[in-house]
Amino acid sequence: MPQQVNTERPAGTIPVLAVVGPTASGKTALGVRLAGRYGGEVVSADSMQIYTGMGVATAKPTAEEMGGVPHHLLDFQPPDSPFSVADYVEKAGGVIRDMAARGRQPVLVGGTGLYVSSLLDNIRFAEEKLEPSLRAALQAQAEERGGEYMLERLRAVDPEAAARLHPGDVRRILRALEVYEGTGRTMTEAQAASRGVPSPYTPYFIGIRYADRQALYDRINRRVDRMLEEGLLEEAEERFRSPLTGGLAQAIGHKELAPYFAGELSLEAAVENLKRETRRYAKRQLTWFGRDGRIRWLEGEGHTAAQLEQAAAEILDEMGFEPLGQKGGGV
Repeated sequence: MPQQVNTERPAGTIPVLAVVGPTASGKTALGVRLAGRYGGEVVSADSMQIYTGMGVATAKPTAEEMGGVPHHLLDFQPPDSPFSVADYVEKAGGVIRDMAARGRQPVLVGGTGLYVSSLLDNIRFAEEKLEPSLRAALQAQAEERGGEYMLERLRAVDPEAAARLHPGDVRRILRALEVYEGTGRTMTEAQAASRGVPSPYTPYFIGIRYADRQALYDRINRRVDRMLEEGLLEEAEERFRSPLTGGLAQAIGHKELAPYFAGELSLEAAVENLKRETRRYAKRQLTWFGRDGRIRWLEGEGHTAAQLEQAAAEILDEMGFEPLGQKGGGV
């Protein structure tokens, strides 16, 4: 069942404007414009843009694209250092509380649905005391058998969690298996139990999508071409020489170019693989966000960033959104 859109903000909660959608849809531009309109700052909700040394592959916004709006949770985590969804929820929560204390409107922008829902729905992550040997055994099996095999294992015990993941989400697949094998309770059950505490946020969701899927795919293809012009090959070759392990090794952007550096594919074929995998990722993002009935969707095709901003503002007015720092917008 679709969830009802909030028109009244419960007392004491922080209003969070969330701009979501698939990669290359125009979220960054819209988020920046809305932050400027409402006296806000941007909090990234992208699981790859947190990492250093991957700026081109993850399409981190440039200083020009940020338009002078402060951005948070970008480019701070070493790629060889673990970072969980629970870590994200804790860090993002601290950033949002700080914004609220300063009267700045939080604008959450990103396409990592698990980050967005875990933060705004106040998923509580219990610190399970699990045996390190269990994670090591699962990691070894994943390296030997691959992500698809591990995802199939997860489907057998927690089909709901498995449906939200794909074979490249190795870290999250292993975490779900680790929780089940270490506690006897599935990740889905653990998350359901964690929803007992009300969220400290009132979210106002704006999404960007494309009725003509090919229009989105064309944007993705053009973005990959720009990334190549901006130094993607050099960045990917450096990573090829010093490869990552675990889930980050499956991140889209570098691994598709590895066969080119290894002399196994032409550059043209490797780039086409990258474009195809990015299009598939966008499709998975649309599936994830499509399940959330709170999202008010804007059609990106044929509209400028200014037009999308105006359409979003009208929807937010209809929803009763009152930004922090403006009349009626206090916590």
